Amino acid sequence: MILQTTKIVLDCTPKHASDSGLKITAKCYTKGNSADNLSGLTLLFTHCIGAHKEQWEPTIEHIFKSQETKDECHRIREAWSFDWQNHGDAAILNREALQTRLDGVSIYEWAPPIAAFVRSPRMNGHRMVALGHSAGAGAIMLTTKEFALSQIPYAAIVLIEPAMVTRELFNAHIEDRMASMNFAVSATSVRRDTWVSREVAFTWFSKRFPWNVWDPRVVRILTEHGLHESSSGVTLKCDKRQEAVSYPDVEGHFESTTILGRICYALPIHLVWGTRSDLIPEFIQDSLSDSAEGRFVASVTRVKGAGHMVVQEQPDRLAMSLCEILDSVPIRHAARSRL
Repeated sequence: MILQTTKIVLDCTPKHASDSGLKITAKCYTKGNSADNLSGLTLLFTHCIGAHKEQWEPTIEHIFKSQETKDECHRIREAWSFDWQNHGDAAILNREALQTRLDGVSIYEWAPPIAAFVRSPRMNGHRMVALGHSAGAGAIMLTTKEFALSQIPYAAIVLIEPAMVTRELFNAHIEDRMASMNFAVSATSVRRDTWVSREVAFTWFSKRFPWNVWDPRVVRILTEHGLHESSSGVTLKCDKRQEAVSYPDVEGHFESTTILGRICYALPIHLVWGTRSDLIPEFIQDSLSDSAEGRFVASVTRVKGAGHMVVQEQPDRLAMSLCEILDSVPIRHAARSRL
């Protein structure tokens, strides 16, 4: 990778008085002197369940390259990618504390430390665009609760295959939704999670669905950054029990959909889907941009040859779609009309 990177650790507010407090990890990406471009865009990325911050890297690298010849206001100043508390490097830092967190870590807990980072002195003056994938999209939406409507600090929000839905629509199709959720929980719970080496793991993933339809770069990143050494070789940083309990945790996604209808008048919200509706049914996709329900979005894009795991399957095509969105980001933050 041709980008420069810096890692940081962010503290979180304890969920209970007895908690030691979890941490999240983040990585900053710059290219050359991109950080000196004070009018450029700073991108904030959140990942899906079972992923980690580095899986965004092929997309991030492509975006930096594509935007570097454009006007300064549309070039990339910095990109930040955040690990969920029980995923990636954060899962290693929080390993002991997570042993008592049998209910996992909700996106309600992921959002506040990201919001705290956004409003920290470190980010003063940055033109931020927040981009979330699947559950990470819900986390991005929840960060906006920390701000008054007129003070939301993002120039735009991009929701990529968001796992968001209204409570009413979920309940209307509850048998189908629960079956999909239960399948994800069962498949995760019995999945292999230990290999004798990273290279053996790479070969194993490359031959099996769904990883065999991923971009090979992302599979390699999974084995380099998603695994850690153990007594028996290497194992997943995100414990599969923690991953499994994340799927049924839907309350945050209900609220995120309500938030979408509230903030869509204040800033541009963009939706990105894969052309293959393999997890989120089209009727749920359409509901998130249903103006009759008060959800107005700036654009809806579909990435060819991708399903729900578009970040992993088509990072370059996704990046090209995101660049088109970034080119439309207003130079000044302004409220949008309801008309």
